[in-house]
Amino acid sequence: MIPILNNTSLPYLITITTHMFDYLIVGAGFAGSVLAERLATRSNKKVLIVDKRSHIAGNAYDHYNEDGILVHKYGPHIFHTNSKDVFDYLGNFTDWRPYEHRVLASVDGQHVPMPINLDTINKLYGLSLTSFEVEEFFASVAEQVDVIKTSEDVVVSKVGRELYNKFFKNYTNKQWGLDPSQLDKSVTSRVPTRTNRDDRYFTDTYQAMPLHGYTRMFDNMLNHPNIKVMLNTDYHEIMDFIPFKEMIFTGPVDEYFDFQFGKLPYRSLEFRHETLNKDKHLAAPVVNYPNENLYTRITEFKALTGQEHPKTAIVYEYPQAEGDPYYPIPMQENAELYNKYKKLADETPNVHFVGRLATYKYYNMDQVVAQALTLYKKLTEKENAAKPTRPAISGSTALVDKLVSRSPQQQ
Repeated sequence: MIPILNNTSLPYLITITTHMFDYLIVGAGFAGSVLAERLATRSNKKVLIVDKRSHIAGNAYDHYNEDGILVHKYGPHIFHTNSKDVFDYLGNFTDWRPYEHRVLASVDGQHVPMPINLDTINKLYGLSLTSFEVEEFFASVAEQVDVIKTSEDVVVSKVGRELYNKFFKNYTNKQWGLDPSQLDKSVTSRVPTRTNRDDRYFTDTYQAMPLHGYTRMFDNMLNHPNIKVMLNTDYHEIMDFIPFKEMIFTGPVDEYFDFQFGKLPYRSLEFRHETLNKDKHLAAPVVNYPNENLYTRITEFKALTGQEHPKTAIVYEYPQAEGDPYYPIPMQENAELYNKYKKLADETPNVHFVGRLATYKYYNMDQVVAQALTLYKKLTEKENAAKPTRPAISGSTALVDKLVSRSPQQQ
């Protein structure tokens, strides 16, 4: 277990700090923890990592609830990636449980596969189409969109207006508080449409869950003598007391600059956790509700973790405007506002901005890991380039040749 400090430990930390930290890292999620581990283990840097929350692992934090069921506090986190480098890197800190995620959508009183595939259409409409026939079906209902700009454009150009209304319109309205016609095309472009029976939500090469949970993986990652962790701590509380050379910031970039251009808009979530006195509750690990229910989806955690337990734990997700920032809202005016903050970030010396909140972009977990590893590489290259090089020896090299070639007996 890593030693954990909090803000009440500040006098102790000041006492033991006889030298400055090389890096102060703000945020103990994926970005901050990966960089702390690399800097500590590969570059022998002294790192202090701080987090406002009472735990490490960021939004991936999981824990055992009162009934002993492993749950994800901030909703389901499914690891998937096409990067062998990222998968192997995280594999240094966890064993993996193979897991391919599947989702059903509650539509017209039925549970059908999501993303939309051949079985979705056949079950929804009582048909027996083949893959070739369902491709013709999609083509027959698709609307022509000359320039695809919005999330609505993406969907209606693939599957038409009726399926758009059944699967996407209400779900997107709930999730983002906006109509899909107001959102950038990137939101719904993430969801494929299939003409086969593949019902996996993701098709990445590597799909797995940390065998003992995400928090255990983070604990292993941060367990190094060069790393100190302070929780329940705002970094402002310690900046005047703890010396450091450089900062890595993974929090909201607008917050770092005191919202001088205004707040960047986010969507937040409220999670309602329940434990049920039954072995299984849902027909799939996650069921989406693109209808009039206030929640967007329900997750059953045992299906993700593989845990055996006589009871089961579920979570309902209710999107909301206020609360912890989870999803940057992809609209043109928001991108323009972020670019103002990015300019400030680029001009701020010895502070490195990394992660979803610091770069105002929705990333999957593997993308954050890759971004952090890339930043570590840049930091080491910058440090190596700044090191002075020993000047070449002028004149004869005869003495050097003798020293190199002489036998051990002569030495």
